[in-house]
Amino acid sequence: MAEDSELWDVIYDRPFVPTKNLGDPAVAIPKTRKEFNDVNRKALEKNCRAKKILVCGIGLDESNKISACQSAKEIWEALQTAHEGTTQVKQFKIYMLTTEYELSRMKDDESIQDMHTRFTSIINELYYLGESIPRNKLVRKILSILPSSWESKVNAIIEAKDLQTLTMDELE
Repeated sequence: MAEDSELWDVIYDRPFVPTKNLGDPAVAIPKTRKEFNDVNRKALEKNCRAKKILVCGIGLDESNKISACQSAKEIWEALQTAHEGTTQVKQFKIYMLTTEYELSRMKDDESIQDMHTRFTSIINELYYLGESIPRNKLVRKILSILPSSWESKVNAIIEAKDLQTLTMDELE
């Protein structure tokens, strides 16, 4: 478990770079490989292991996105940008999905299962982008987007169930 934590530190923070102090005042400069000691080598191995884990977890088509990366942190950031986009792109995705969520309605030619799948897809995408919607709001939203032909069923659910604890799966 400790090694996993240390590997994540290398990915999330930065790899260890062995340095030495030169001059007066002392300035830290990277050591040459010949100057590495066992402690330096062991610390550098963590970056290699972290890189290996990241590279083994991606497909061939993604390897082009990280081919120029030197450290596990660079690989991680390249993969994050490729999948989530920049912060601005991520915020725009959240905005678009939130709008889609807010404007959701069951379509005339749509089955309840298809509507539920479409709605769940929007919620999952928001969740993966770091936006979560409380369970009770999701249930209320589902009930509100059903067409008027479902009004009696919606009213029965509202009267019979506690909407604070009701899950989306219990609506099915």
